[in-house]
Amino acid sequence: MKQWSAEKAWEWHKKQGWLCGFNYLPRTAVNWTEMWQRSTFDPETMAQELGWAAESGYNTLRTNLPFVVWQHDRDGLISRIEQFLDICHKVGIKVMLTPMDDCGFSGDHPYIGQQKQPVSGLHNSQAAASPGRNIVMQPYLWGQVESYIKDIIGHFSQDERIAIWDLYNEPTNRMIFTLTGEEAFDPELEKYSHQLMENAFEWAREVNPSQPLTVGAWHIANILDLQAPIYEHPTDRRALELSDVISYHAYVPLDLMHKAIEILKEYKRPLLCTEWLARHAESKIHEQLPLFKAEGIGCYQWGLVKGKTQTHIPWPEIKRIDENHHERWFHDVLTEEGIAYDPDEIAMIKSLIK
Repeated sequence: MKQWSAEKAWEWHKKQGWLCGFNYLPRTAVNWTEMWQRSTFDPETMAQELGWAAESGYNTLRTNLPFVVWQHDRDGLISRIEQFLDICHKVGIKVMLTPMDDCGFSGDHPYIGQQKQPVSGLHNSQAAASPGRNIVMQPYLWGQVESYIKDIIGHFSQDERIAIWDLYNEPTNRMIFTLTGEEAFDPELEKYSHQLMENAFEWAREVNPSQPLTVGAWHIANILDLQAPIYEHPTDRRALELSDVISYHAYVPLDLMHKAIEILKEYKRPLLCTEWLARHAESKIHEQLPLFKAEGIGCYQWGLVKGKTQTHIPWPEIKRIDENHHERWFHDVLTEEGIAYDPDEIAMIKSLIK
Protein backbone atom coordinates (compact mmCIF):
# COMPACT_ATOMS: atom_id res chain seq x y z
CA MET A 1 0.00 0.00 0.00
CA LYS A 2 1.29 3.44 -0.92
CA GLN A 3 0.59 6.84 0.60
CA TRP A 4 -2.98 7.94 0.02
CA SER A 5 -3.57 10.35 -2.80
CA ALA A 6 -4.55 13.86 -1.78
CA GLU A 7 -7.97 13.21 -3.32
CA LYS A 8 -8.53 10.16 -1.10
CA ALA A 9 -7.39 12.12 1.96
CA TRP A 10 -9.90 14.90 1.24
CA GLU A 11 -12.67 12.33 0.77
CA TRP A 12 -11.84 10.93 4.22
CA HIS A 13 -11.84 14.45 5.65
CA LYS A 14 -15.27 15.23 4.22
CA LYS A 15 -16.70 11.99 5.60
CA GLN A 16 -15.44 12.71 9.13
CA GLY A 17 -16.92 16.16 9.46
CA TRP A 18 -15.18 18.62 11.78
CA LEU A 19 -13.23 16.65 14.39
CA CYS A 20 -13.04 18.41 17.76
CA GLY A 21 -11.50 16.47 20.60
CA PHE A 22 -8.80 15.96 23.20
CA ASN A 23 -5.84 13.83 24.20
CA TYR A 24 -7.03 11.29 26.73
CA LEU A 25 -5.92 9.51 29.85
CA PRO A 26 -8.45 8.83 32.64
CA ARG A 27 -7.91 10.76 35.85
CA THR A 28 -6.92 7.50 37.58
CA ALA A 29 -3.93 6.81 35.29
CA VAL A 30 -0.50 8.40 35.71
CA ASN A 31 0.57 7.20 32.25
CA TRP A 32 -0.63 4.97 29.40
CA THR A 33 0.83 1.85 30.97
CA GLU A 34 -1.45 2.38 33.95
CA MET A 35 -4.36 3.14 31.63
CA TRP A 36 -4.04 -0.09 29.63
CA GLN A 37 -2.50 -2.82 31.81
CA ARG A 38 -4.86 -5.44 33.23
CA SER A 39 -4.51 -4.57 36.91
CA THR A 40 -5.31 -0.87 36.56
CA PHE A 41 -7.60 -0.69 33.50
CA ASP A 42 -10.57 1.40 34.66
CA PRO A 43 -13.53 1.22 32.25
CA GLU A 44 -15.98 2.66 34.79
CA THR A 45 -14.02 5.91 35.05
CA MET A 46 -13.53 5.99 31.29
CA ALA A 47 -17.25 5.62 30.67
CA GLN A 48 -18.01 8.40 33.14
CA GLU A 49 -15.42 10.80 31.74
CA LEU A 50 -16.20 10.14 28.10
CA GLY A 51 -19.85 10.70 28.90
CA TRP A 52 -18.87 14.10 30.26
CA ALA A 53 -16.85 14.72 27.08
CA ALA A 54 -19.80 13.92 24.83
CA GLU A 55 -22.06 16.17 26.90
CA SER A 56 -19.49 18.93 26.45
CA GLY A 57 -19.71 18.57 22.68
CA TYR A 58 -16.54 16.64 21.81
CA ASN A 59 -16.70 14.06 19.04
CA THR A 60 -13.20 12.56 18.96
CA LEU A 61 -10.16 11.74 21.10
CA ARG A 62 -6.53 10.76 20.71
CA THR A 63 -4.87 8.26 23.03
CA ASN A 64 -1.65 6.24 23.10
CA LEU A 65 -1.03 2.52 23.33
CA PRO A 66 1.85 0.93 25.31
CA PHE A 67 4.17 -1.55 23.62
CA VAL A 68 5.17 -2.94 27.03
CA VAL A 69 1.59 -4.05 27.75
CA TRP A 70 1.35 -5.74 24.34
CA GLN A 71 4.61 -7.57 25.10
CA HIS A 72 3.30 -8.96 28.38
CA ASP A 73 -0.41 -9.41 27.65
CA ARG A 74 -1.20 -9.17 23.95
CA ASP A 75 -4.65 -10.75 24.07
CA GLY A 76 -5.63 -8.77 27.13
CA LEU A 77 -4.60 -5.50 25.52
CA ILE A 78 -6.60 -6.27 22.36
CA SER A 79 -9.63 -7.06 24.51
CA ARG A 80 -9.27 -3.83 26.48
CA ILE A 81 -8.92 -1.78 23.29
CA GLU A 82 -12.15 -3.37 22.07
CA GLN A 83 -13.85 -2.43 25.33
CA PHE A 84 -12.53 1.12 25.15
CA LEU A 85 -13.69 1.53 21.54
CA ASP A 86 -17.15 0.34 22.56
CA ILE A 87 -17.28 2.97 25.32
CA CYS A 88 -16.29 5.67 22.83
CA HIS A 89 -18.73 4.47 20.18
CA LYS A 90 -21.66 4.52 22.59
CA VAL A 91 -21.17 8.25 23.20
CA GLY A 92 -20.32 9.16 19.60
CA ILE A 93 -16.57 9.70 20.01
CA LYS A 94 -14.24 8.68 17.17
CA VAL A 95 -10.76 7.49 18.14
CA MET A 96 -7.22 8.26 17.03
CA LEU A 97 -4.77 5.62 18.28
CA THR A 98 -1.04 6.23 18.69
CA PRO A 99 1.03 3.03 19.00
CA MET A 100 4.44 4.66 19.60
CA ASP A 101 5.68 7.64 21.62
CA ASP A 102 9.14 8.98 22.53
CA CYS A 103 7.90 11.11 25.44
CA GLY A 104 9.40 9.30 28.42
CA PHE A 105 9.51 12.34 30.67
CA SER A 106 9.93 10.24 33.82
CA GLY A 107 13.36 9.09 32.66
CA ASP A 108 12.38 5.46 33.35
CA HIS A 109 12.12 2.73 30.78
CA PRO A 110 8.54 1.40 30.53
CA TYR A 111 7.65 -1.36 32.98
CA ILE A 112 4.61 -3.46 33.88
CA GLY A 113 3.07 -3.37 37.34
CA GLN A 114 2.45 -0.69 39.93
CA GLN A 115 3.51 2.66 38.51
CA LYS A 116 5.19 5.34 40.57
CA GLN A 117 3.00 8.00 42.12
CA PRO A 118 3.02 11.49 40.58
CA VAL A 119 5.82 13.78 41.69
CA SER A 120 4.10 16.59 43.56
CA GLY A 121 4.04 19.79 41.57
CA LEU A 122 5.51 18.26 38.38
CA HIS A 123 3.74 18.19 35.02
CA ASN A 124 3.31 14.65 33.57
CA SER A 125 5.96 13.32 35.92
CA GLN A 126 5.58 9.59 35.17
CA ALA A 127 5.14 9.73 31.39
CA ALA A 128 6.27 6.42 29.89
CA ALA A 129 7.35 6.03 26.27
CA SER A 130 6.36 3.31 23.79
CA PRO A 131 8.28 1.16 23.04
CA GLY A 132 10.81 3.05 25.16
CA ARG A 133 14.23 4.48 24.47
CA ASN A 134 15.89 1.22 25.52
CA ILE A 135 14.27 -0.43 22.47
CA VAL A 136 14.29 2.51 20.06
CA MET A 137 18.09 2.76 20.38
CA GLN A 138 18.68 -0.97 19.79
CA PRO A 139 17.61 -1.74 16.21
CA TYR A 140 18.15 -5.47 16.67
CA LEU A 141 14.98 -5.36 18.82
CA TRP A 142 12.87 -3.65 16.16
CA GLY A 143 11.47 -6.95 14.93
CA GLN A 144 9.30 -6.93 18.06
CA VAL A 145 8.12 -3.43 17.23
CA GLU A 146 7.28 -4.48 13.69
CA SER A 147 5.20 -7.36 15.05
CA TYR A 148 3.45 -4.97 17.44
CA ILE A 149 2.59 -2.42 14.76
CA LYS A 150 1.33 -5.03 12.30
CA ASP A 151 -0.62 -6.88 14.97
CA ILE A 152 -2.42 -3.87 16.46
CA ILE A 153 -3.12 -2.05 13.20
CA GLY A 154 -3.91 -5.28 11.37
CA HIS A 155 -6.43 -6.34 14.01
CA PHE A 156 -8.29 -3.01 13.83
CA SER A 157 -7.56 -2.15 10.19
CA GLN A 158 -11.22 -2.16 9.13
CA ASP A 159 -12.70 -0.86 12.39
CA GLU A 160 -14.85 2.20 11.77
CA ARG A 161 -14.61 3.21 15.42
CA ILE A 162 -11.03 4.23 14.68
CA ALA A 163 -10.77 7.37 12.55
CA ILE A 164 -7.00 7.51 12.02
CA TRP A 165 -3.66 6.07 13.14
CA ASP A 166 -1.07 8.49 14.54
CA LEU A 167 1.87 6.11 14.31
CA TYR A 168 4.46 7.84 16.48
CA ASN A 169 4.05 10.69 18.94
CA GLU A 170 6.92 13.19 18.91
CA PRO A 171 9.68 10.98 17.51
CA THR A 172 13.11 12.23 18.65
CA ASN A 173 11.74 13.85 21.83
CA ARG A 174 14.52 13.10 24.32
CA MET A 175 13.54 15.28 27.28
CA ILE A 176 12.94 14.40 30.91
CA PHE A 177 10.97 16.61 33.30
CA THR A 178 12.32 17.66 36.68
CA LEU A 179 11.09 20.15 39.22
CA THR A 180 13.95 22.48 38.25
CA GLY A 181 13.45 22.27 34.48
CA GLU A 182 14.07 20.15 31.40
CA GLU A 183 17.29 18.25 30.77
CA ALA A 184 18.54 16.57 27.60
CA PHE A 185 18.36 12.77 27.61
CA ASP A 186 19.93 10.26 25.23
CA PRO A 187 21.38 12.62 22.59
CA GLU A 188 21.75 9.71 20.15
CA LEU A 189 17.99 9.05 20.14
CA GLU A 190 17.21 11.18 17.10
CA LYS A 191 18.86 9.06 14.42
CA TYR A 192 17.24 5.89 15.73
CA SER A 193 13.71 7.20 16.20
CA HIS A 194 13.77 8.92 12.81
CA GLN A 195 14.48 5.61 11.09
CA LEU A 196 11.99 3.75 13.29
CA MET A 197 9.31 6.25 12.26
CA GLU A 198 10.02 5.60 8.58
CA ASN A 199 9.88 1.86 9.21
CA ALA A 200 6.57 2.24 11.05
CA PHE A 201 4.95 3.75 7.95
CA GLU A 202 6.18 0.79 5.88
CA TRP A 203 4.98 -1.79 8.41
CA ALA A 204 1.58 -0.15 8.83
CA ARG A 205 1.01 0.08 5.08
CA GLU A 206 1.79 -3.61 4.67
CA VAL A 207 -1.43 -4.44 6.57
CA ASN A 208 -3.42 -2.01 4.38
CA PRO A 209 -5.61 -0.25 6.98
CA SER A 210 -8.79 1.47 5.87
CA GLN A 211 -7.86 4.44 8.07
CA PRO A 212 -5.26 7.06 7.10
CA LEU A 213 -1.80 7.22 8.68
CA THR A 214 -0.07 10.26 10.11
CA VAL A 215 2.81 11.38 12.32
CA GLY A 216 2.67 14.88 13.73
CA ALA A 217 5.34 17.51 13.10
CA TRP A 218 6.09 18.97 16.51
CA HIS A 219 9.21 21.15 16.32
CA ILE A 220 7.10 24.27 16.06
CA ALA A 221 10.02 26.71 16.20
CA ASN A 222 11.20 25.47 12.82
CA ILE A 223 7.93 26.06 11.05
CA LEU A 224 7.77 29.65 12.24
CA ASP A 225 11.02 30.58 10.54
CA LEU A 226 9.23 32.20 7.66
CA GLN A 227 12.33 31.98 5.50
CA ALA A 228 11.65 28.25 5.26
CA PRO A 229 8.71 27.04 3.12
CA ILE A 230 8.20 23.88 5.18
CA TYR A 231 9.31 22.40 8.47
CA GLU A 232 13.10 22.19 8.59
CA HIS A 233 13.59 19.52 11.24
CA PRO A 234 14.40 16.39 9.19
CA THR A 235 12.08 14.12 11.15
CA ASP A 236 9.19 16.59 10.90
CA ARG A 237 9.81 17.04 7.21
CA ARG A 238 9.83 13.31 6.58
CA ALA A 239 6.71 12.80 8.70
CA LEU A 240 4.86 15.38 6.63
CA GLU A 241 6.04 13.79 3.39
CA LEU A 242 4.85 10.33 4.44
CA SER A 243 1.53 11.16 6.12
CA ASP A 244 -1.81 10.62 4.40
CA VAL A 245 -3.28 13.46 6.45
CA ILE A 246 -1.08 16.26 7.81
CA SER A 247 -0.87 16.58 11.60
CA TYR A 248 1.11 18.88 13.86
CA HIS A 249 1.51 20.14 17.44
CA ALA A 250 1.34 23.84 18.25
CA TYR A 251 1.21 25.29 21.75
CA VAL A 252 1.46 28.84 20.42
CA PRO A 253 -0.44 32.15 20.44
CA LEU A 254 -3.07 32.89 17.83
CA ASP A 255 -0.84 34.84 15.44
CA LEU A 256 1.70 32.04 15.30
CA MET A 257 -1.03 29.46 14.83
CA HIS A 258 -2.17 31.39 11.76
CA LYS A 259 1.39 31.27 10.40
CA ALA A 260 1.74 27.56 11.07
CA ILE A 261 -1.52 26.80 9.26
CA GLU A 262 -0.56 28.84 6.22
CA ILE A 263 2.77 27.03 5.90
CA LEU A 264 1.23 23.58 6.32
CA LYS A 265 -1.40 24.30 3.69
CA GLU A 266 1.44 23.95 1.17
CA TYR A 267 1.02 20.19 1.47
CA LYS A 268 -2.51 20.46 0.06
CA ARG A 269 -3.88 17.80 2.39
CA PRO A 270 -6.32 17.93 5.32
CA LEU A 271 -4.84 19.30 8.56
CA LEU A 272 -5.16 18.03 12.13
CA CYS A 273 -3.69 19.88 15.11
CA THR A 274 -3.21 16.92 17.43
CA GLU A 275 -1.82 18.86 20.41
CA TRP A 276 -2.67 22.38 21.51
CA LEU A 277 -4.14 24.32 24.49
CA ALA A 278 -1.60 25.75 26.90
CA ARG A 279 -3.14 28.71 28.66
CA HIS A 280 0.15 30.09 30.02
CA ALA A 281 1.59 30.01 26.48
CA GLU A 282 -1.41 31.97 25.13
CA SER A 283 -2.83 28.88 23.41
CA LYS A 284 -6.47 29.37 24.37
CA ILE A 285 -9.79 27.78 23.46
CA HIS A 286 -11.76 30.98 22.98
CA GLU A 287 -9.18 32.31 20.50
CA GLN A 288 -8.11 29.23 18.55
CA LEU A 289 -11.10 26.90 18.44
CA PRO A 290 -13.04 29.25 16.12
CA LEU A 291 -10.01 29.35 13.83
CA PHE A 292 -9.87 25.55 13.62
CA LYS A 293 -13.59 25.45 12.85
CA ALA A 294 -13.35 28.14 10.17
CA GLU A 295 -10.40 26.40 8.51
CA GLY A 296 -11.89 22.90 8.82
CA ILE A 297 -8.89 21.73 10.85
CA GLY A 298 -9.48 18.83 13.20
CA CYS A 299 -8.14 19.61 16.67
CA TYR A 300 -7.19 17.66 19.77
CA GLN A 301 -6.38 19.80 22.81
CA TRP A 302 -4.21 18.38 25.56
CA GLY A 303 -6.23 16.88 28.37
CA LEU A 304 -9.82 16.38 29.44
CA VAL A 305 -10.08 15.78 33.20
CA LYS A 306 -7.61 16.96 35.85
CA GLY A 307 -5.94 13.82 37.17
CA LYS A 308 -2.78 11.93 38.08
CA THR A 309 -0.83 13.24 35.09
CA GLN A 310 -1.05 16.71 36.67
CA THR A 311 -1.12 18.40 33.28
CA HIS A 312 -3.09 21.27 34.79
CA ILE A 313 0.35 22.27 36.12
CA PRO A 314 2.50 24.03 33.48
CA TRP A 315 5.75 22.74 32.04
CA PRO A 316 8.76 23.27 34.32
CA GLU A 317 10.24 26.02 32.14
CA ILE A 318 7.03 28.04 32.41
CA LYS A 319 6.96 27.67 36.19
CA ARG A 320 10.46 29.17 36.29
CA ILE A 321 9.43 32.36 34.51
CA ASP A 322 5.82 32.81 35.70
CA GLU A 323 5.59 33.26 39.45
CA ASN A 324 1.78 33.38 39.20
CA HIS A 325 1.52 30.13 37.24
CA HIS A 326 -0.54 28.48 39.98
CA GLU A 327 -3.44 30.88 39.45
CA ARG A 328 -4.73 29.05 36.35
CA TRP A 329 -4.66 25.64 34.72
CA PHE A 330 -2.23 24.88 31.91
CA HIS A 331 -4.10 22.02 30.16
CA ASP A 332 -7.39 20.14 30.86
CA VAL A 333 -10.97 21.43 30.94
CA LEU A 334 -12.90 19.44 33.59
CA THR A 335 -12.42 18.86 37.30
CA GLU A 336 -12.39 15.39 38.85
CA GLU A 337 -16.14 15.83 39.40
CA GLY A 338 -16.81 16.66 35.75
CA ILE A 339 -17.30 20.39 36.37
CA ALA A 340 -15.97 22.81 33.76
CA TYR A 341 -12.81 24.66 34.75
CA ASP A 342 -14.10 27.51 32.56
CA PRO A 343 -17.80 27.20 31.61
CA ASP A 344 -17.29 29.63 28.73
CA GLU A 345 -14.84 27.20 27.11
CA ILE A 346 -17.38 24.38 27.19
CA ALA A 347 -20.12 26.66 25.91
CA MET A 348 -17.96 27.56 22.93
CA ILE A 349 -17.21 23.89 22.16
CA LYS A 350 -20.92 23.05 22.19
CA SER A 351 -21.76 26.04 20.03
CA LEU A 352 -19.12 25.34 17.38
CA ILE A 353 -19.88 21.62 17.18
CA LYS A 354 -23.52 22.43 16.42
